Amino acid sequence: MIAALDHVQLAAPAGSEDALRAYYADTLGMTEIPKPPALAARGGCWFQAGPVQLHLGIEQDFRPAKKAHPGLRVTDIEAYAARLEADGAPVRWDDDLPGHRRFFSHDPVGNRLEFLERTDG
Repeated sequence: MIAALDHVQLAAPAGSEDALRAYYADTLGMTEIPKPPALAARGGCWFQAGPVQLHLGIEQDFRPAKKAHPGLRVTDIEAYAARLEADGAPVRWDDDLPGHRRFFSHDPVGNRLEFLERTDG
């Protein structure tokens, strides 16, 4: 029986770890967590905010997904969007999900991310 979502893995090109750290840690405010040594040898990096983990794994023939994305719940979504924009990350608002304010953005390697906050309590 599934009890919870443990993490989401996104792909990234080789050599992009510094840009990913700047975005996920500095811009998004996540904390980098250590990878087990056997996995660290493969490159990439892992991040956490509360119970949410995002793993960025190196993919040799990397192409960012155009549609697939993690949905990240945030608080004070207007301020969070302003934070991303101030750091140069694109923000595209979308009003199609009832009961939510949300926007989409992309990380430095082109991965699509959704940020959302409930508006119906």
